[in-house]
Amino acid sequence: MPKPTVALGAVIRELQLKVLYSPCDPDNIPISRNEINRPALPLTGFFDCFEADRIQIVGITEHAYLKELSEEERRERIRALLSKRPPALVYTHKNPVDDIVIEAAKEFEIPLLCTDVNTSEFMAALIAFLNVKLAPTITRHGVLVEVYGEGILIIGDSGVGKSETAIELIKRGHRFIADDAVELRRVSAKTIVGTSPALIRHSNELRGIGIVAVRRLFGMGAIKETEKVDLVVQFEPWEKGKLYERLGMDEEYVEILGIKIPTLTVPVKPGRNLAVILEIAAMNNRQKRMGYNTAKEFNEKLLRQMELDANNIMPQ
Repeated sequence: MPKPTVALGAVIRELQLKVLYSPCDPDNIPISRNEINRPALPLTGFFDCFEADRIQIVGITEHAYLKELSEEERRERIRALLSKRPPALVYTHKNPVDDIVIEAAKEFEIPLLCTDVNTSEFMAALIAFLNVKLAPTITRHGVLVEVYGEGILIIGDSGVGKSETAIELIKRGHRFIADDAVELRRVSAKTIVGTSPALIRHSNELRGIGIVAVRRLFGMGAIKETEKVDLVVQFEPWEKGKLYERLGMDEEYVEILGIKIPTLTVPVKPGRNLAVILEIAAMNNRQKRMGYNTAKEFNEKLLRQMELDANNIMPQ
């Protein structure tokens, strides 16, 4: 799988950066690391462990240090930093950029950017943006919907009823994210976020009808660009004689990009209202996350009753 990248131009637009110099169109400059760096130590001449493929941030501390240096020393330190070819150098907090920095940026063809935002706020926003854009990504066949605030990824064989269930959920006031192909990104150690490929975004395929424009038919309130995946529901045709979960005691998980997501298997047959079942599944999954498990409570009551019956004690 190729390593994901994001264009520097996208970073500039997202964070509203001012371009002081760029050797070419920023949309043609790839950023491949979601980590960033404040080059305080490198500006003193210490480059051990320096990772040149990170965006470099010059904040108040770095700017104050450079101001204390003579013009010749400042030129030497800036040239030493930019000679490592970082993808971009960003000045924050309205720190003025002197001509020495601009000259060095042009010499080594390093994009030079600036922002009025303070350093900590800018770094937090930049890291959050890069974490999403550069997150490990896979594409799964399925449907992603938001039901009562829970992101549900519906998977199953083609024609089992995933898209039709999504339309029924939309009509019941829930929101649609993706159909057929769902792009899944690991944006943190605990979170998978899903979205739709741009080509088929806000579209749903219904066999016998064709492609349906969800946003145009149901309005902006019926769609959402992205949603975390809280639950995976597997639709499968009902098999006579197969034992399906009745109590919900056994919790199953599916691993996506190294993160375990709760999963359910829902048998499909005529007469079952799958939209209602998914609504209940969403509410039950949220309830479990909040610490209340109906199946476990029922099991505890059953065990207590069996103990009372064994001792011939009438329940209070």
